Amino acid sequence: MVRILDKSAVQSLSRFNPAKSFTIRRSPQKSGIATIAIRIPVNSQPNRVDLVASVGVRGIKGIGQVLFRVFRGNTEIFNTQQGIESTGSEQNYIVTFQAEDRNVKAGTHSYTVTAENRTANTRVDVVGPISFSGLAVKTRN
Repeated sequence: MVRILDKSAVQSLSRFNPAKSFTIRRSPQKSGIATIAIRIPVNSQPNRVDLVASVGVRGIKGIGQVLFRVFRGNTEIFNTQQGIESTGSEQNYIVTFQAEDRNVKAGTHSYTVTAENRTANTRVDVVGPISFSGLAVKTRN
């Protein structure tokens, strides 16, 4: 049995919308995608924070390799990479991933999803939808 400690979610783009798109920056620069705050009460050990993100992207030029990262504050806790093709093949993708953060200290923590394009001379845009959610639970000893 687990006890829910906190939940947070954001949906900054609720649908596919190229008119509201933005280009994912080239590594080592990062594009901020979404941020949520999760509060862990005192005496809530052990615990875990389950995080789920979905980001709609579109390949514009070449085959970009997009590195998605999840940070708690300034500490990277998860990353995954996805290849995104452009014209002449698939162009639109929903990239969904789940991360878990265990035994988080008491306090309010900011979780952020970022993206960076690791391939020169390519372009990948975020076109939506964007959603990011977190659920903190106290687990058994």
